[in-house]
Amino acid sequence: MSLDFVARRYDTHEPVRVRTAAGKIVRVEPLASTSVKSPLPWVAPGFVDVQVNGFDGQEFSAFDLTPEKVLRITQRHYPFGVTGYCPTLTTQSIACLTHGVATIHQACETMPEVARHVVGIHVEGPYFSTEDGPRGAHPKEHCRTPNYDEFRSLQDAAGGRIRILTMSVEFDEAPDFIAQVSASGVTVSIGHTGASGAQIKAAVDAGATMSTHLGNGAHRMLRRHPNYIWDQLAEDRLTASLIVDGHHLPAEVVKSMVRAKTPARTVLVSDVSGLAGLPVGRYPMTSGIELEILPDGRLCIAGQDQLLAGASLPIGFGVANVMRFAGVDLQTAVTMGSTGPAKLIGAPCGGLRPGDRADLVLFTLDGEPSVLNVAATIACGDVIFGKI
Repeated sequence: MSLDFVARRYDTHEPVRVRTAAGKIVRVEPLASTSVKSPLPWVAPGFVDVQVNGFDGQEFSAFDLTPEKVLRITQRHYPFGVTGYCPTLTTQSIACLTHGVATIHQACETMPEVARHVVGIHVEGPYFSTEDGPRGAHPKEHCRTPNYDEFRSLQDAAGGRIRILTMSVEFDEAPDFIAQVSASGVTVSIGHTGASGAQIKAAVDAGATMSTHLGNGAHRMLRRHPNYIWDQLAEDRLTASLIVDGHHLPAEVVKSMVRAKTPARTVLVSDVSGLAGLPVGRYPMTSGIELEILPDGRLCIAGQDQLLAGASLPIGFGVANVMRFAGVDLQTAVTMGSTGPAKLIGAPCGGLRPGDRADLVLFTLDGEPSVLNVAATIACGDVIFGKI
């Protein structure tokens, strides 16, 4: 299939004609501004969301997950401009996690549509501290000490598709475990941790390269300094992922974090929960916790509005918000939600150079404050959502 359309580049802002064939970019030609008769959508590499927990009431870390449900969750992200993503399994029993990663692997092996979009699996836990605060909404009974043989069994069940492991790093076993996991080609990310500065340094020395949703999964009250948020901000060897949905981090915190880490060491994630896409209300979870979606879109533990339990807004909200919160330009914001996360885990991503994979998103920025509205999503040269 070949495509031929006009849009405005996200990086240079110039109007261009884009031509694709056989799933690749063939040509991107500048257009004379005088030939543009109406406002054009922006065109950019498709978003790569490395933290997607599920959708429409279905979690990836669930015994009832099937390949068909993996396909459905994959398709439900097309309207968000997502062309690549990491199905993310949160803390559960090893049996449940094994079922989840094996099912995702099966879906990738038997459904080309899933394989095209799944750039790896993200396992968030179960190697977390049981301490309240850093543990967040992860069930305490399944949090455990890291064990490499156990992780290898998960990776075998996943067919080698696990690309990110998020873990606490205050365990005595953490440095040796991290060294083994990172040597196997998996990105080790620090998250849901109450670690000391020395423990964070030891984890990074051992091979950890990422911080998962920095600023969240933490104690509600922290000493001013030192603390594990400052320690991770100051560690230049760590790339931080941020949830910039307007609920998880105040605008001033986003601005400070982006400026401290720099955009080059910051990526955006949605962290959308399996409850994303459902209407406002309360929902019992298999872990025994009841969660609630509030009218403003926040997803929290039922009965209060501060203990968040994942997100309900897609990554495009983060792209629009980070421009406003941190004062970055459109090119920088898009990079933080597309080529940046892809590069972090060595995954394919779209681009606007001849030969690049034609994974693209066309969008507008509407309203005040701006909201990113996806006009079309293109994956390997196929229009999978909207019109061009």
